[in-house]
Amino acid sequence: MSASLQSLVRSGTKLWLDSIDPQLVADCLTYGATGATSNPIIIADLLKSGRFDTRISDLVSDGLSDHEVAWQLTDELVSQAEKAFLPIWQRTQGNDGYVSFELDPLLEDPQRNLAHGDRVAKYIELGQHWSGAHPNRMIKIPATPAGIDAVEELSAHGVPLNVTLIFTERQYRETVQRMWRGIQRWGRPLKTVYSIFVSRIDVLVPQWYPQLNVTAQGLVGILNAQRIWQLNQRFWADKSLPLEQEIVFASTGTKNPNDAAWKYVAALAGSDIQTNPPATNLAIRNQDSLVFDSKIAVLPSQDLVSIIDSTVDLNALGDKLMSEGIDKFVKPQRELIELIQGKRSAMSEHVA
Repeated sequence: MSASLQSLVRSGTKLWLDSIDPQLVADCLTYGATGATSNPIIIADLLKSGRFDTRISDLVSDGLSDHEVAWQLTDELVSQAEKAFLPIWQRTQGNDGYVSFELDPLLEDPQRNLAHGDRVAKYIELGQHWSGAHPNRMIKIPATPAGIDAVEELSAHGVPLNVTLIFTERQYRETVQRMWRGIQRWGRPLKTVYSIFVSRIDVLVPQWYPQLNVTAQGLVGILNAQRIWQLNQRFWADKSLPLEQEIVFASTGTKNPNDAAWKYVAALAGSDIQTNPPATNLAIRNQDSLVFDSKIAVLPSQDLVSIIDSTVDLNALGDKLMSEGIDKFVKPQRELIELIQGKRSAMSEHVA
């Protein structure tokens, strides 16, 4: 492991890879990663690479529909990553070594216009289905109204959850209350995490609040993540659970070219989990002189906090970002189905 990544891990941060590419998983294990996450974008990009065309051909030949092929391949890729991280799950007695499996984003597709109750029921059904017989699989569910309403029932059935697309304290508070009720019903150890998206907030802030000074503009996402981390620390402090209920700092890649690639990594170092993009980890690995200290509890100056609090409406930003986030997962899932349709057509033409 590079010296810079070693210092990040020593600060108290767990590293999870934001990919389940088999080659990247093998690589990331050598530099200290202890888990991984997946989403429709990651799956679609892997299949677009052409590396899995033979497997797609086999599944099509077996009579699977395009939708079934997509989910069979997702299951296989996540399962492969799970095997790589299983020794970590075993060594930590279920506190680490997980791989996230995202439930069908098309449940939130505005074009389908599913009723709220139907969405909730489907999340519960799919969450139980895809988690079965996978000890270190985490079911990834969005912090939408339907996703949040499914949390209690899923956790009450012992499904490890990664609640994703959290942008606001409001979403977190609604989620964690339901999670706690479910864990109490389950009555046994259960690992849960909450994925807070960081850099996407700072992309939107300059557009919505150009009057905010440049320094403050670049700290809104960090301050928001730090505050949710504090809420999580306080909420679970007196619960005496055997497994940690952690924050995942997601979207930690920088979008502003003037920022160091490790801006968010450094600011949030010291606790819980970071799902850094492969490019971010690579940039850190190439800078052996970097030393990461625990900064997660060090908020910006009170002057900057006051400026941000008096200017920025995070709930409004969160609503906008949630809408964009759903779209960013729905579109790749549609593209994934279309990709398989295209490969099926090409196979038919070749046979003919």
